[in-house]
Amino acid sequence: MEHIKNFTPRVYQRSILETCKKKHTLVCLPTGMGKTKLAILLAVHRLNAIDGSKVLMCSPTKPLSNQICEEFKESTTISPSLINLLTGNTKPEERKKLWAVSKVIIATPQTIQSDIENGRISLENVSLLCLDECHRSKERFANTILAKYYNEQARNPRVLGLTASPGGTTDKITAICENLNIEAIEIRSEEDPELKQYVQEKKAEYINVELPESIKKIRDKLKGVYTSKVSRLRSFGVTKPASLINKKDLLVLQIRLRKEITKGNRAAFGGISLVAQAIKLSHSIELLETQSVSASKAFFDKLQGDETKAARNILNDKSVQEGIEQLSILIKAEVKHPKLEKVVDIISHELKQNPSGKSIVFVNFRSTVDEVVQELKKHRHIKPVKLIGQKEGLTQKQQIEVLRKFETGIYNCLIGTQILEEGLDVKGGAELALFYDPGSGSEIRKIQRSGRVGRMKPGKVIFLITKNTRDEAYFWSAHRKEKKMKNMLHSMQRKQEKQSVLSN
Repeated sequence: MEHIKNFTPRVYQRSILETCKKKHTLVCLPTGMGKTKLAILLAVHRLNAIDGSKVLMCSPTKPLSNQICEEFKESTTISPSLINLLTGNTKPEERKKLWAVSKVIIATPQTIQSDIENGRISLENVSLLCLDECHRSKERFANTILAKYYNEQARNPRVLGLTASPGGTTDKITAICENLNIEAIEIRSEEDPELKQYVQEKKAEYINVELPESIKKIRDKLKGVYTSKVSRLRSFGVTKPASLINKKDLLVLQIRLRKEITKGNRAAFGGISLVAQAIKLSHSIELLETQSVSASKAFFDKLQGDETKAARNILNDKSVQEGIEQLSILIKAEVKHPKLEKVVDIISHELKQNPSGKSIVFVNFRSTVDEVVQELKKHRHIKPVKLIGQKEGLTQKQQIEVLRKFETGIYNCLIGTQILEEGLDVKGGAELALFYDPGSGSEIRKIQRSGRVGRMKPGKVIFLITKNTRDEAYFWSAHRKEKKMKNMLHSMQRKQEKQSVLSN
C-alpha cells in the first residue's frame, strides 16, 4: 500500500478530496494553498484502490513538471524509481520504457499527446489524469486533446483539473468543464473560513507614474496616425467612435473582412490593410506608454524588415517618421520610461528594510525583461536574474538553476514573463511581487502573479500604473474580471450542491 508522508492534509483538502474520489472535479484554490498536495492525496488513493494502475499528472512547463515530480517523491512512500518525469528532451523510445515501468508519470501534455498519437503508450491503465493549470484547456489545446483520449481509453477514468483562476466568464469556465468532462467544481477563496488560518497577509500598493512630456509628444503623434486609420474603417461598417475602438474590436473586424474576401469582396482588402496598420500602431503606442522608449523604437526597427503593405504605409507616414526620429533622440539622451527608475527605487527600499529579502518583477514583454535587468545591475546591492522560457533562450536545466540560485540567495531579484506566473514554487518565497505592467487586463495573470508572494510569510504586491494610459484600463479590467470570476464559481458550486441534494 502506498502512503502519504512528510505532510498532514488540511481540513479543506480532505473535504475536497472526498468529492474528487467520486467525480471528475475542477478544483480552484488560491496559489500556495496546496493544489499539488491534493493531487498527491488523490493519486495515492487511486493507486491503492485500483491495483496495478498508473497516475498521470500534466503541467504546462518543464520546470513546473520537474518541481511536481520532486514533490511526489518527497510526499509519498512510492519508490522514487517509479515516479518519472517525461519531457520532449527524453528520446521517444526511452519515454516508452519509462512509461512501462512507472507508477506516477509527470509530463507536459504535448509530450503525452505525441506518444499516444505515435502508438508508444496507451492510457487504458491510467486511473487518474491530473491537469495542472487547467485554464489552458481550450478546444485545440493539448490538455483538451489528452482528456479526450483519456476518456476514450481508460478503464477506470478519474479527471482532476487544478487552477487558481479558470477564467472570467461563464462561457470560459463551462468550456473547460466540457473539454475535461468535469462533473463537479470545488472552489475555496482566501476569504473562506477553512483557508483563513493558512493565508499570509498580503498588502497591495498602487504606484502611479507620469510620462514625461518628451514621451507624451511622441505618443500623441502616433495616436494621431492611429486615429486617422481607425476613422477610415467607418466605410467598412465600424460604428464605434475612433477613441473607443480597442484591439479586440480590430481583431473581430479582421476576421469578418477575411470572410468577406473569401466571398469575393475585393473591397475588403483595403479594410484588412487598414486594420493591420491600426493593430501595429496600437502596439507601438502600448509599448511606449507601458514599457519603454527602447521597446517602442525596437518595434519600429523590426517593422523596417516587414515587407507588407501595412508596414510600408506606416513607415511612409511623415508623423511616424518624426516619432521614430524623436525616439532615437530620447535614447541617445538616456531618457527612460519612469517605471524603470521606480523599479530600482522600490527594490532598493525593500532591501534597505530587509537586506535578505527577495523580489519578483513581472513583465509582459520579453524585450523589457532585459532592460529591467540591465537597469537593476547598475546597483551593487541588487542582484537581478531573468527567468524566461525555452523559446526565449533558456534551457530547462538553466531555468531550474536560475530558480535554485534565487532560492539560495545568490540572486535577490527575479525578473520574468509568463513562465514566472504559472505554478512555479519559489522555495522560501519572495516578499515582494512587483507588476511592471498589469498583464494586459487578464484576471488569470493577476491572480497567478499575486500568488508568487505571501506563501510562507507575509508579502507585498505593488502595481506600477502609468497615468492616463492603457495601464489603468488593463488594471481595472483584471480587477473586475477577478471579482466576477469568483462570484460565478461560487454560484456554480452552490448550484451543483443543490442539484446533488435534490437527486439524493
